[in-house]
Amino acid sequence: MKKLILLAIVGAITFGIGYLINDQFFSDTDPVQPINFSHRIHAGDNKIPCLYCHIYADKSRVSGVPNVQRCMGCHKIIKTDSPEIQKVTAYWDKKEPIPWVKVHNLPDHVYFPHKRHVKAGVECQNCHGDIASMDRVKRVSSLQMGWCLSCHTKRDVKNGRDCWTCHK
Repeated sequence: MKKLILLAIVGAITFGIGYLINDQFFSDTDPVQPINFSHRIHAGDNKIPCLYCHIYADKSRVSGVPNVQRCMGCHKIIKTDSPEIQKVTAYWDKKEPIPWVKVHNLPDHVYFPHKRHVKAGVECQNCHGDIASMDRVKRVSSLQMGWCLSCHTKRDVKNGRDCWTCHK
């Protein structure tokens, strides 16, 4: 029995150390984007609503990222001499999408409908943090099942998919 307990303790410690190393060095919670886009300037200072750029958030599972045309709608005339806007213009001229790096990436088996949450009045900040104050977006919530369930429990959410739909 002592060997089993010792093995469990060593296993738990090893798992914990591995988790911390992965989280610290391999989990990209604030990836570098191809355009140094500041949400602080756009959503914070200029008060551009989330749905202006993330046009699918109230219609789809995914929120969508802005296409180059959306960016160029303003930046054909605003700050055209900025090196970052010149990068956007280069994508526009080449007719290429900006290869944004996903920050909030859920596993494929997770069904998360942005539209249900947006239509229920859940603010983007509840999950994504104070984006309007971020120069570079970073993940502030784990977005793991336990985190989501704690929010649903706190809000006493009874509609939507029952846990038993998947977990029978």
